[in-house]
Amino acid sequence: MNNHESGRLEAIWIKPARGAPMEPVPQARLITNHGLDGNANIGGMRQVTLLEREVWEEIMQAMNAGLDPAARRANLLVSGFPLQGCRNRILRVGECRIRIRGETKPCQQMDAALPGLRQALDENWKGGAFGVILDDGTIAPGDRLTWEN
Repeated sequence: MNNHESGRLEAIWIKPARGAPMEPVPQARLITNHGLDGNANIGGMRQVTLLEREVWEEIMQAMNAGLDPAARRANLLVSGFPLQGCRNRILRVGECRIRIRGETKPCQQMDAALPGLRQALDENWKGGAFGVILDDGTIAPGDRLTWEN
């Protein structure tokens, strides 16, 4: 993985309450060391979660399913931007930065959405990544993604 890769932010979802359905939003305000404004999960190490569109589509094809990526319950859907092995790297989304802190492991809600989905997402960062917010700012689908040196 090189530092010149660039991808694109495809979608943003906010979880209004724990266990509630994810709500798509046209933009989101990121708050330093807090998370996405209005999202139920705030603070800690998992202030924002990310999912790769290509990985989701590959899993859906392998499982002969067509679930919307919102079913993964991630905040950000990215494309053209591999996340595997990116722990501690800094991701720039538009004018904001996110430090990736680890791999998002799927929970039991995945099997409620589609039996076998939890296991399908469980290896090699297929469930995505999570991180902490380094800058206040607003992001929107279409924003460019790059790794910071």
